[in-house]
Amino acid sequence: MNNLAQSQSERRTPLPPTRTAEPAGTAVQDPAVTGGARQAGRKQAAPSKNGKQRDAFFDNAKYLAIVLVAMGHSWEPLRDGSRTAAALYITVYAFHMPAFIIISGYFSRSFDMRKDRLQRLITGVAVPYILFETAYTLFKRVADDDPTYPISLLDPWYLTWFLVALFIWRLTTPIWKVVRWPVPLALAIAVLASVSPDIGDDLDLQRVLQFLPFFVIGLCLKPEHFLLVRNKRARMLAVPVFAAALVFAYWAAPRMNAAWFYHRDSAQELAAPWWSGAVMTLAMFGCSLVLVACFFAWVPGRKMWFTVLGAGTLYGYLLHGFLAKGSRFWGWYDDYHWMHTPLGAIALTLIAGSIITALCTPPVQRMFRWAMEPKMTWAFKKDAAEVARHRK
Repeated sequence: MNNLAQSQSERRTPLPPTRTAEPAGTAVQDPAVTGGARQAGRKQAAPSKNGKQRDAFFDNAKYLAIVLVAMGHSWEPLRDGSRTAAALYITVYAFHMPAFIIISGYFSRSFDMRKDRLQRLITGVAVPYILFETAYTLFKRVADDDPTYPISLLDPWYLTWFLVALFIWRLTTPIWKVVRWPVPLALAIAVLASVSPDIGDDLDLQRVLQFLPFFVIGLCLKPEHFLLVRNKRARMLAVPVFAAALVFAYWAAPRMNAAWFYHRDSAQELAAPWWSGAVMTLAMFGCSLVLVACFFAWVPGRKMWFTVLGAGTLYGYLLHGFLAKGSRFWGWYDDYHWMHTPLGAIALTLIAGSIITALCTPPVQRMFRWAMEPKMTWAFKKDAAEVARHRK
């Protein structure tokens, strides 16, 4: 089964990530971070572009999650030769994407079909998808010596699947607001997808549907729900939970197909019985939620040196993919055997964390804002009231 997963990774490498664009007007004032006597003497997070206060907790969570994404990519080629690397990889993949997606759903709660929000969905998600899908394909043609590899907006390559998923999830937000049991319904859809090989690869719909429950959970959460895991008791409980997860992952690494954590294939495509798709989807959903809660428990709520980088995690997510893939295309892991030593693995982890940190910085954001957050006012019709104001 591992061979099957590896043969598919060239076409659709697993992953997560990144920063999600928060809709206008959804900045959250978490009392555990921005209010109360305990926070009176602490520095507050900088205001966002729309003048609202950013919650340091969520920026910190996004930054720490994207660092884990980059580290996971650096460990991926080490898994065959290091059971420890494989265990770390499995553990991180069990929760880092669900954490990102839950945050994405949380900041999509106010999304509706209002004109400005649809425009932002297009400029902040659809346009970056088109640009980076094209850029990744051209990069693969050159770096992988594959000049005929086609550009296809229907088949997201590598990291761009998340943009497709986020676009679809946000468009469906009004539906989840009106149904009576949104999370059970989303989970039922994920289970059905996991046993439906005929869904195919178009728009990476398997991932869109199998990760859907985490987005819907984010839509249903309120600030007070995050407070439940942001206390000393939760942090203490998270330590043995993570330790148990690592021990289990170490045991499971040679026995389990890691492709289950990618949520990109049905059970049948992983050469498993059809019913195992439902079992694994439900089991991994529960495990992921527990690990996400443990992760949130250790995310600092106050402003840190890296808080400002939380606004640039989508930049880091998409840009680091060129280096992550390039390292495979150019054979670095084959040519430099020191990478497969314990010290080499530690060095790679630190390098990956440093690179992704640099790619989230404000200078990089300014450099690539034209691709990630284009204004494109020329592309949209003006409101009648706005036109009338300009005529006066």
